[in-house]
Amino acid sequence: MTSLPSTSPVPVYDRIKAMATTFRLRPGERVNELELARQLGVSRTPVREALNRIAAEGFLVATPNRGYTVRPLDARQLMALYEYRATVELGVVRLVCARASDQALADLAASVAGSRDEIDTDAQALDLLWRDEAFHERLAGLAGNPEFVRSVRSINERIRFPRWIDLKARRSQTRNDHPDIVRALQARDVAAVQALMSQHIDKHLDHVVELTRAGYAEIYMGNALADYAESRLLEAGAAPAAS
Repeated sequence: MTSLPSTSPVPVYDRIKAMATTFRLRPGERVNELELARQLGVSRTPVREALNRIAAEGFLVATPNRGYTVRPLDARQLMALYEYRATVELGVVRLVCARASDQALADLAASVAGSRDEIDTDAQALDLLWRDEAFHERLAGLAGNPEFVRSVRSINERIRFPRWIDLKARRSQTRNDHPDIVRALQARDVAAVQALMSQHIDKHLDHVVELTRAGYAEIYMGNALADYAESRLLEAGAAPAAS
C-alpha cells in the first residue's frame, strides 16, 4: 500500500479525503485519529478538523464518544446515490436548455468533440472518469445555480470508486454519451436531453450488486484507484501556484 509522504505539501483535508473517497480507508473501518496523524506527520488538531468536514460530506460515520468509521460500500447506498444523481441532473439539463447561451453550449460541444471512448488501461479508465466528472460539473455550472454545482460535485465524489470499478470492468462497452447530450442541449430539446441523461445514468444500475462485490475485491487486493488518486494529489501539490 502506498501513501502520501508526511512531507507532502497537499493539505491534510485533501489527503484524508482522498483516502476516504477511494476507500484507502476501508469500509466499516474505525478511523484511528492518532495513527492517522502519525502517518501524515501532523498533529491531531488538523486531522480532527478534517475528519469533521469529511464526515459532514458523507464519507465517514460519526458516533458520539467513539469517533469515526468509514462509510459502507453497499448496493442500497449506491442505488440511493444514483437515484439522487438522476433527480439532480435532470433538473440541471432542463435549466441549461433555458438559460445557457448559444456560445456557452458551443464551447461545451467543442470540449467534448473527438474525445476518446476506448479504454486500454486502468489509468485510462480513471482519466475518463475524471473527464466525465468535469463535464457534469461544467454542465451544472451552466444551469446558473451554484447549488447544483455543489450537489453534482458531492455525488461525483461519493460514487467515484464504484464508477471507476465499472469503467475498468466494461472497457469494451464504454461509450461517450456527452456529444449526444450536448447536441440535444443546443437544440433546446428538453425531452430529448432528459431522456439521454437518464440513459447515461441508468445504465449503471443493472449491475450495482456486482459493482459492490468487485469494489470489495479491489479494495482488499491492491486498490489501484487509491494509488492513482494519491499520485494526482502529489502532482497537484508539487505544481507551482498560478500567478
